[in-house]
Amino acid sequence: MSGPPTSSLRAWTRDLALGARFAFGGGRRGWTRTLLTGIGVGLGVALLLLGTSVPGALTARHAREDARSLFGATEARAPGRDTLLVARLNQTYRQQDIDGRVLHAEGPDAPVPPGLERVPKAGEMVVSPALGRLLASREGADLRERLGARITGTIADQGLTGPAELLFYLGDDTLPAPGQAEHRVQRITAFAGHPEPRGLDPVLMLLVLLTFVALLTPVLVFIAASVRFGGERRDQRLAALRLVGADGRTVRRIAAGEALCGALAGLVLGAGFFLAGRGLAGSLSFDQRSVFPYDLDPSPWLLLLVALAVPAAAVGVTLLALRRVVIEPLGVARTAAPRRRVWWRLLLPLAGLGLLAPLGTRSWRQEGINRWQAGGGVVLLLVAVTVLLPWLLERTVGKLSGGPVSWQLAVRRLQADSGGAARMVNGIAVAVAGAIALQMVFTGVEENYEAPTGQDPARAAVAVLMRMGTESHLDELAGKLAATPGVVRAVPLTDVRVARSVPADDQTSQLTIGSCEALREVAEIGTCTEGDAFVLSGGGLSPTGGPLTPAPGERIYAGNITSYGVRELPGEKPVEWTVPAGARTVRPVTDPGGRLRQGLLATPSAAPKDLGSWPAREVFVQTDGDRAETLDRVRTTAFKADPFSPAVTLAEVSENASYTAIRTGLFFGAAGLLVLISTSLLVSQLDQLRERRRLLAALVAFGTPRGTLGLSVLWQTALPVAVGLSLATGAGLGLGSTLLWVTGGSVRIDWVSVLALAGAGAAVVALVTLLSLPPLLRLMRPDGLRTE
Repeated sequence: MSGPPTSSLRAWTRDLALGARFAFGGGRRGWTRTLLTGIGVGLGVALLLLGTSVPGALTARHAREDARSLFGATEARAPGRDTLLVARLNQTYRQQDIDGRVLHAEGPDAPVPPGLERVPKAGEMVVSPALGRLLASREGADLRERLGARITGTIADQGLTGPAELLFYLGDDTLPAPGQAEHRVQRITAFAGHPEPRGLDPVLMLLVLLTFVALLTPVLVFIAASVRFGGERRDQRLAALRLVGADGRTVRRIAAGEALCGALAGLVLGAGFFLAGRGLAGSLSFDQRSVFPYDLDPSPWLLLLVALAVPAAAVGVTLLALRRVVIEPLGVARTAAPRRRVWWRLLLPLAGLGLLAPLGTRSWRQEGINRWQAGGGVVLLLVAVTVLLPWLLERTVGKLSGGPVSWQLAVRRLQADSGGAARMVNGIAVAVAGAIALQMVFTGVEENYEAPTGQDPARAAVAVLMRMGTESHLDELAGKLAATPGVVRAVPLTDVRVARSVPADDQTSQLTIGSCEALREVAEIGTCTEGDAFVLSGGGLSPTGGPLTPAPGERIYAGNITSYGVRELPGEKPVEWTVPAGARTVRPVTDPGGRLRQGLLATPSAAPKDLGSWPAREVFVQTDGDRAETLDRVRTTAFKADPFSPAVTLAEVSENASYTAIRTGLFFGAAGLLVLISTSLLVSQLDQLRERRRLLAALVAFGTPRGTLGLSVLWQTALPVAVGLSLATGAGLGLGSTLLWVTGGSVRIDWVSVLALAGAGAAVVALVTLLSLPPLLRLMRPDGLRTE
């Protein structure tokens, strides 16, 4: 090793190659360390590739959805060779949303939806593979009964957003032409003339950015920690190289070569893990959202960045770790350097706050957020946890003394090398800090994306909205719904606009028609018999200053009052009607759908007749017993009566779909991160136990009880975890408060959720410790003293 001088490049090449020989040809210990490093790095690389592939997968998903969209589709007024009648027929079954379209080709050149070979004929149905499996299963029996059509084909991938999507196209030659009475039907000549806008407001964009940063930063921390597996055993081997003449720079380059090989092995394993995870992606569905495996395709520049950055980071981290290690021919000594200083560690959180602070003082909600500035600030604040934790752990364990033998063994080990313990806990601390911050932000802004609807599901679980032209079937439908098993009652109501003159413009009121039982859902009417009418109090004033609600005995018009003389429907003129002179004034109440009516109430015999297609009709359905099955029965009954009369499920709270999707993505991303954390911690724990094999065996040989050693290992894990989670909780609360200030939300701390997240981190570590006990017991056997 003391040959003639060589250039720096040749020296690096020679020493890196020697390090590679030690990594792969250094016996069982050498390749075991390389394998552990490769697994740790590979898991991080795989999750990094999967996480960064998600935006591209969502873009591909949206592109396929836009290709079949009816939003902005090219429409035609008259039928022709290239026109297609299409109407939405979405369904809900077992709390799953099913997208449906009804089609009728008016000519041989009618557009064909993506994924179909031809437009299905009347009575034919083409379904997605997932819907086909559902319809063929026992669980889909009620849905088969509802749809009823014969399945003649399967939708290809290019017509689906994902493999788990539930979608069908149904042929029907009885579709009416689009018009004022049938606004749900479109006549198109091509799909998706203009892509559907999918922009997110700045707050939601910030939430997406925070989610990715909070999930990927711990992955980077794990990758950096994984390249340092087996450091103590490696340093002893380097001391042997010093004994045969290698200088300090040479052994450091050899160590870098070993780390480089472990990182390269990690890249190979990470590619394998990524391909395996991508293959499983097609069988997973997150809140009915799924992606095809081939959509998870990282961009070439990202692959190149990972391929270069991971090996470079491995070499850099290794050289940085050896800066305080003195490798001499007769052994290894870690320099008794001054205690870790805190001043430079505080620069990271200060820099992060410096990047985030300006965002809260300007109107980025209108201008858009600077993603690099916001992301950089969050990354700095999270990385600050990793640099503060070693200092805090050193200060904490340095003051501990006394206690049981197991405690003293653990404390002494941490005092001798707190850095290794901090590295093991860094990832979980960063993950918990990010999770707490995100939970605070989601809680702080949820009131902007979750709003009470005023609906009362206890009074009515479903509202069936009848379309124009089916008014004669209202009572028949209500009877069928009431006879459905599990339904307590079905209340039909009819609403129609009324005015003193026509055309009415904006001086209109409303007339609600229903039985006495039905009218009690919208007003406190007291005693009621068929033939009664009522005036609702609080009707307001018209623009001219008069009351909007007609008075008893007044002659008014009902039905086609606003479009009469403008776009009059044949045979549907306004109906003259006199408000019964005996109509009593009653107080309105909110109906089950959350609506407070104004105007008039009338029982059927007192109401005007021949109102045509202008009234709006709905049936409120109250259920009992097994709600989920009953709701499906109600939807089936409504579908059979009229497929275009939607059964709307009533809910107390409505949620923004984008907000819900982001929150769902965060949940499943956090679940994947926990799996990575658990696996990486287990690998790290096994690596540390492997390096201490001889010491553990020697202690047992000298009479130390195995239980004492087991407890010492537990304390060595519990102490850093307690310190790390305490720091993570404080950092998460600080970051969350800062982000809420940036978004303008109120700072609220849900201590139950905070403690639950910290407890989840502690539970992961406890599980890893439990899984490491069997290897620990094997390492305590006397053959651990064997050496060469």
